[in-house]
Amino acid sequence: MFEVLPQLAPDPILGLSAAYREDNNPDKIDLGVGVYKDEQGNTPILTSVAKAQKILLERETSKTYITPQGHQGYIDNMLALLLGDKSPVLMADRVAGVQAPGGCGALRILSELLVRCNDNAKVWVSDPTWANHIPLIGSAGLKIETYPYFDKDTASIRFDAMMEALKKVEKGDIVLLHGCCHNPTGADLTNAQWDAVLDIAKEREFLPFLDVAYLGFGDGLEDDAYGVRLLAENLPEVIIAASCSKNFGLYRERVGLAAIITEDSKTRQIAQGQIQSVARGIYSMPPSYGGALVDIILSDTSLRKEWESEVNAMRNRMQTLRAMLVEKLEENGADKDFSFVNQQKGMFSFLCITPEQVREMRDKHSVYFVDSSRVNIAGINQQNVGTLAKALVSVL
Repeated sequence: MFEVLPQLAPDPILGLSAAYREDNNPDKIDLGVGVYKDEQGNTPILTSVAKAQKILLERETSKTYITPQGHQGYIDNMLALLLGDKSPVLMADRVAGVQAPGGCGALRILSELLVRCNDNAKVWVSDPTWANHIPLIGSAGLKIETYPYFDKDTASIRFDAMMEALKKVEKGDIVLLHGCCHNPTGADLTNAQWDAVLDIAKEREFLPFLDVAYLGFGDGLEDDAYGVRLLAENLPEVIIAASCSKNFGLYRERVGLAAIITEDSKTRQIAQGQIQSVARGIYSMPPSYGGALVDIILSDTSLRKEWESEVNAMRNRMQTLRAMLVEKLEENGADKDFSFVNQQKGMFSFLCITPEQVREMRDKHSVYFVDSSRVNIAGINQQNVGTLAKALVSVL
């Protein structure tokens, strides 16, 4: 049977990781895989998470299934984190939600639900967007369109072109927006631009689909939620896919949230049953461990304060790394202005160099990142930033 299957090309990110592991250069640098790394190149367990693990170990008395929607405490705490403790949509009982296996699971659950609502709907994604958005959403059966977002030549958002494209989106279509820390570009909408997106969403009556994977890594937990809260509080319907992989460091635990903001409480009850039905048909019951840890942290005043401090430290470190890279590039005589790197936010940046130059970085200097020129800023450290800057200047 399986001999009929065609050979697939290697996944770009996984292929890079394999090539990096096989590279014998002691000065090799990995800027590909999107995980946070400390100064020693490790992806640490947050102190707040380690403490929550001990609490859970003492508290947990069974390994039976949890409820179909997941840990309700986790769901409630995450919704409050995203929408605000006093969110009017929460107080009006307008939000359905399930704990999902990672942000990817949340994206897929919501996409499957959209197919149930309208299997002819189009989902508009930014150009560029995170590569995995396409298979996660498209494989559910939804049609994918793109709207302009980023200009490599100017290293800036093509906001006017984006707005012109959104003016053509049809009623009932879905527009995928990155809540903060745009992946792969690191270029985020300003608050004023979010306000303009809200106006066009009201006018065209499309459904915003918000992917929030890096809350806290841009300008802070509250500031990064501006766009999410703005749309949630001013539109009748919004859907949200959120992840705890980055800001809680729970990559391998696969902790996500799929949320649906509905027009009223009655519709919320219907949506809750439907989204649980979708999840049931994909993986039956949700995982428990990671969601339980997040629930413990967000429910405990002391642990939450410690976690917020750790998120702030990760964000500040990545901002420092950006500044270090720009400074080293200037010191090495780069004939390209890379100051835009300091304006980009979160874990990723587009270096805005050509695929050929990216491959030269890899082949000649053992610096690994994808052809789009997206780099994981957290992969930089004090020991490798000089080597990285010299290699980059040499290929310009």
